Amino acid sequence: MKTHARAVVIGGGVVGVSTLYHLAKKGWADSVLIERKELTSGSTWHAAGLLPLFNLSYSVGQIHKYSVKFYQELEKETGLNVGFSKCTNIRLARTKDRWDEYMYYAGVAKTIGVPVNILTPEQVKEVWPLAETDGILGAIQHPDDGYIQPADLTQALAKGARDMGATIYRYTTVTGIEQLPDGKWLVKTDKGDITADHVVSASGSFAAKTGKMVGLTVPVVPVEHQYIVTEPHPAIMERKSKGLPEMGVLRESDSSWYMREENGGLLLGPYEIGAPVCYQDGPSDESEYELFQEDLERLMPYIETAIARVPAFGEVGIKKVYNGAIAYTPDGNPIIGPAPGLQNFWLNEGHSFGVTAAGGAGWQLAEWIVEGEPSIDMMGVDPRRFGPYVTEGYLKEKAEEAYADVFTVHYPDEERTAARPLKRSPSYDRQKALGGVFGSVYGWERANWFAPEGYGIDVASLDKPDVLLNHNHPEPDANGKVQELWSFRRSNYFEHVGNEVKNVTNNVGLLDMSPFAKMEVTGSGARQWLESILANRVPKKQGRVALSHMLTPQGGVQSEFTVYEWKPGSFYLVSAGAYENIDHDYLYKLAPKDGSLILRPITQKYGVLVLAGPNSRKVLQKLTRTSLSNEDFPWLTGKEISVGTATAHALRVNFVGELGWELHHPIEQQNTIYDLVMEAGSEFGIKPFGIRAMLSMGIEKSYRLIPREMSVEYNAFESGLDRFVHPNKGEFIGRDAAVAAREKGLRWNFVTLEIHGVEDADARGSEAIYKDGKLVGRATNGGFAWRLNKSIALAMVKPEHAAIGTELEINILGKNYKATIVPESPFDPENERLRA
Repeated sequence: MKTHARAVVIGGGVVGVSTLYHLAKKGWADSVLIERKELTSGSTWHAAGLLPLFNLSYSVGQIHKYSVKFYQELEKETGLNVGFSKCTNIRLARTKDRWDEYMYYAGVAKTIGVPVNILTPEQVKEVWPLAETDGILGAIQHPDDGYIQPADLTQALAKGARDMGATIYRYTTVTGIEQLPDGKWLVKTDKGDITADHVVSASGSFAAKTGKMVGLTVPVVPVEHQYIVTEPHPAIMERKSKGLPEMGVLRESDSSWYMREENGGLLLGPYEIGAPVCYQDGPSDESEYELFQEDLERLMPYIETAIARVPAFGEVGIKKVYNGAIAYTPDGNPIIGPAPGLQNFWLNEGHSFGVTAAGGAGWQLAEWIVEGEPSIDMMGVDPRRFGPYVTEGYLKEKAEEAYADVFTVHYPDEERTAARPLKRSPSYDRQKALGGVFGSVYGWERANWFAPEGYGIDVASLDKPDVLLNHNHPEPDANGKVQELWSFRRSNYFEHVGNEVKNVTNNVGLLDMSPFAKMEVTGSGARQWLESILANRVPKKQGRVALSHMLTPQGGVQSEFTVYEWKPGSFYLVSAGAYENIDHDYLYKLAPKDGSLILRPITQKYGVLVLAGPNSRKVLQKLTRTSLSNEDFPWLTGKEISVGTATAHALRVNFVGELGWELHHPIEQQNTIYDLVMEAGSEFGIKPFGIRAMLSMGIEKSYRLIPREMSVEYNAFESGLDRFVHPNKGEFIGRDAAVAAREKGLRWNFVTLEIHGVEDADARGSEAIYKDGKLVGRATNGGFAWRLNKSIALAMVKPEHAAIGTELEINILGKNYKATIVPESPFDPENERLRA
């Protein structure tokens, strides 16, 4: 057995073997895979092998696209049949909301180059003659996907990896993992030890056990998934005898199941409510090719809808019921990337669609390991998107919810309700009493908007379609009422968000942004270190505030920080709350180990209240002796001030484009400040406002967000960050690459679009943008601009189509609209209101 390796991959399922293959393909042929039993003996062997290209995530969609293309190339490369049946995939729509989802997805597909066909009910009958088409509005079809044989695919990946020099050890158990003083990893096995530069955990149902070996809580737990295989059906056998093509994978999303042919019969896979988690402590050491007892009673509502749609399914007997473990994360997406807090330890876990994602996940993780960063935005699958709040109980509830929600309509404004509320700022109850309707980010409750007193929608009055999956709202209260309905279009809260925007614009509003991630950086080397990792100049004068970006080594944008020297030599860094674990992990891993620097995470210690609007100075001045005049307290400065009996660092910045301050305060003083500000603001028309109003106002100012307009996929200059990137200030991460890319010629330009003729649906992000029928870009964000009374989108387009005044077209929910490029920050372009 080898004693040294460049990388050790733990786990011999399709995900682990794909990782090994792609590491070898990147030149790391001295990599090793360790599997405790036989390859595929975990979840891979019982997978149904589906290859769905459908995914509303721009990044996950690219991963799936790569896999489907790569698997066909792999067969040619290795000479092994991977069992790929490109029979297509048909998704049925029975409701208007489902059709909106499909039309939105079609735009995502266009931007990543995945072909999608739109089918009428009659065309569905042509390609799936055994299906009844009553009640179907239409369908979408992926002509390029279908299903594959997981075991054959894994063996082909293994052969490809071995042919490139990689090594696979089967029937070898990892017994321990230790990091040595020099940073290398010692992987202990029952056959000997291996020292490695990098370790990749791809252990599927064993993820929790593998994580414990290195002190890591991996946010993954398996859920039981059942599927049914029938005896052969005469009609299918007759089709085969006539040489007719195999019918595609059929998905009735509104009934939460998929169906395909299997050896002359049919295979049905429902995603039912009530499927339990399993292996919470990991499988037993002896586990191999393991299945659980089937529970058909749990599946009966889904079986009944399947028989109604495909009567042939009920005309033959059941041959086999498979009930096996599939790994899930709290949001249903896999975790692919670096483990938090550990150097050169990587995770490729939590794959609920492992066969589909394996190729792309191995490709991107190998790039990340070998080259230092991935080539596509991986924020949506980064392991660090979760934090320490993911405990065993939280993970169980969220994983079971994610499983049951596989086929639900995934609205852009959807807020899943399991395991909530979890993290609440002190003013949560006050906001709730004022009508706060909350969403969740990184475990925190945040008010999305505020409902008028007594407002509610009687769920019983809603005209719901008669399908299994028909909820477009959270769970109703004790009176059967909800406050919001989710939609791809302008929903019931639209006008209420507009009223919040108007109040901030004309009077003053208060917003809780306590979930912001916060880090204090101190020490003799603090300033020099910050200069070396950030693209903007660190403010030289104490009290000045700067917006600074950390670039990737290739010149993309990794993180965005507000930087404020709040005490001599002590810097306060604020970043997006959703990416706290990601941002802070990068800071820790970049920090020197020579004692010149101290990093202190203080997110939980400080709350943030945003006071904004033309009357904000009048409100705050009532509570402090500190002069808030423009001369004494200009834009982009901060000071520690008294707020009545409380204290706060007041930073004159905000994301709404109005006069205002962020009040960063000791968290235990939040309610005192909240009450004082609301009381002082009563004479000036103060009202609370939520995240949706803030984001609407941010779009009007062309403000960028990570990972939308700023990501690893776009050079910092492509994102239009010229005024924040200073190549002449000295060396910093990504400087040379960003400049070289600009000199070579930008591939994309950030633009702001006014969309014409929109009535009830605005851009959300990922919509395709055309010029004379040719795809030239994609929207990154969008919404209705209440201060402009216009529909606005932010986008990345090809430079030759980026001039102001250029007329383009954008596709929103299947319909093309005229769009005109307008100057950046269409609202208050000179920032007169911010500087007032």
